[in-house]
Amino acid sequence: MSDRRYSTMATLLASNPQRDINMASARKLPPYPTRQLIILALCRICEPIAFMSIFPYIYHMVKDFNITEDENKISFYAGMVTSAFTFAEFSTGFLWGRLSDKVGRKPVLLSGLLGTGLSVLLFGFAPSLPVALFARALGGFLNGNIGVLQTTIGEIVTVKEHQPRAYAVMPNVWCLGSIVGPIIGGALAKPVENYPSLFSPGGILERFPYLLPNLFSSACVFVGLIIGILFLEETHAEKRLQRDRGLELGNYLLSRLRRKQPPTPTTKGGNPEEQPLLFESDEPLPGYLTNDGPRHSLDTTARGCSFDLEASNHVDRMRSIKVEKKPGKVLTRSILLIIASYGILAFHTMTFDSLLPVFLSTKVPADHKTISLPFKFADGFGFDTKTIGLVLSVQGIYSMLSTTFLFPSITTRLGPLRLFQFVSVAYPLLYLITPYTVLLPESLHMAGVYGLIVLKCTYATLAYPSNAILLTNSAPSTLSLGTINGVAASTASLARAFGPTISGSLYTLGLDNGYSGLAWWVTALVTIGGAYISLSITEPKGRLDEKDEAEVLSPEQQPNLDFVGTTTGQEQGLRMSA
Repeated sequence: MSDRRYSTMATLLASNPQRDINMASARKLPPYPTRQLIILALCRICEPIAFMSIFPYIYHMVKDFNITEDENKISFYAGMVTSAFTFAEFSTGFLWGRLSDKVGRKPVLLSGLLGTGLSVLLFGFAPSLPVALFARALGGFLNGNIGVLQTTIGEIVTVKEHQPRAYAVMPNVWCLGSIVGPIIGGALAKPVENYPSLFSPGGILERFPYLLPNLFSSACVFVGLIIGILFLEETHAEKRLQRDRGLELGNYLLSRLRRKQPPTPTTKGGNPEEQPLLFESDEPLPGYLTNDGPRHSLDTTARGCSFDLEASNHVDRMRSIKVEKKPGKVLTRSILLIIASYGILAFHTMTFDSLLPVFLSTKVPADHKTISLPFKFADGFGFDTKTIGLVLSVQGIYSMLSTTFLFPSITTRLGPLRLFQFVSVAYPLLYLITPYTVLLPESLHMAGVYGLIVLKCTYATLAYPSNAILLTNSAPSTLSLGTINGVAASTASLARAFGPTISGSLYTLGLDNGYSGLAWWVTALVTIGGAYISLSITEPKGRLDEKDEAEVLSPEQQPNLDFVGTTTGQEQGLRMSA
């Protein structure tokens, strides 16, 4: 009878959308993994900088290749260059995710950074369009970090209460990079022409006028790569048990920097930042046990420094801990629905991002304007590049604010599933009303545009992280999380590649026939399909729900977990008795 009562209670808690709030007050949470999320952010920030920095000068770069004098064809070739990365990323995203399930997350993340660095260097030296296309495609082929990053966060965050904050980190990093990248690209392109007092003609920067911004991007990637090697910890359920010499070197360097500082206690009641970040978790990461604990894994003598055998002994002890079982079926119906909704989300948000600058810059001659409401009208705002740049910069700033403050609070109250479904149902309205803003009085044009920006950014900053949380929570095991996120990343890359192409063709067709809203309204139909799929999504019990159930069992039903350690803190172990 007692077993049945506790089993029923566990089921109710696992299926309750407000479980996260209730459980937070009923049990002590592990410390929030601040350190590793900061390291991931430092590794990630270089990629959006490198990706976004080409947009201010790509048109001029293609024009300087002297392929054609037709401006429409120049725009087409520039679109090819920007899309080459996405198509290549689609072709290998699944493979990188699958590889991360076999060799670990850290090697794949570092390989992606290395690929990005090689790609931007080659792009800066590109003398022709084929080389530029190859350089961009190389970056997509060698970089599968989008899916692997989501996987790593899913393994770092072991309780649902931390997910809203943790899953807001990477979108913020991308927003920051999307602001910094274009500024760097626009400021450093053609330095001989723009800064003649600093760069004399006749040198390498005159021969390759777009090399300097790519050198800056590659330097950022190099810094991110070094940080990753030294301080990023493996999170794979099996590979985390292996020795990491790069992490040991990072610990050694930190110990040398802190040698003059008095030692700080690392007891359980101490500062969480000075303890293992996942100390309370039943999935201890070796890095968390070594990185913040006593650093006795390095032995320094007068003859120099050498790594002692403590790390190897630590690995041997960790091997005795039971790891997750390999999952059976990976791509379940629930996961496929979440991935499909993610692909549709990527398609229409990329469509909005590519159409908006065109819509803002379009200026239809007065004699070509035909208005026959509700659907037949052809017009645009006719903004100059400076105004469009201001609008896009506001978009990036607001996205950061919304991701930081709005998403965590709403997700905590509604839960990721209900939030994602709500936003998916609301999305069609955005695309239906967007073309009509051009019909507002001219004095209200800017207010209408900023209203669209706020609505679009709010929806996107709520939808993307909540979808990522749903995908992570639906995974049967972390051992399959890389494959799942790899499939999702490939799906989104394909959608982002086709979105601008299809919408651009529809926009041109609509203008030619007097329907400037055609592309927007077709996209609205796509979002209606996405809303239907989102309402079919369920949130099955996953590995985090199983942990929550264990928390509400009676003391006699739970195993006795005792943390034991020596007085010096050199050894830490987990003793489990029935």
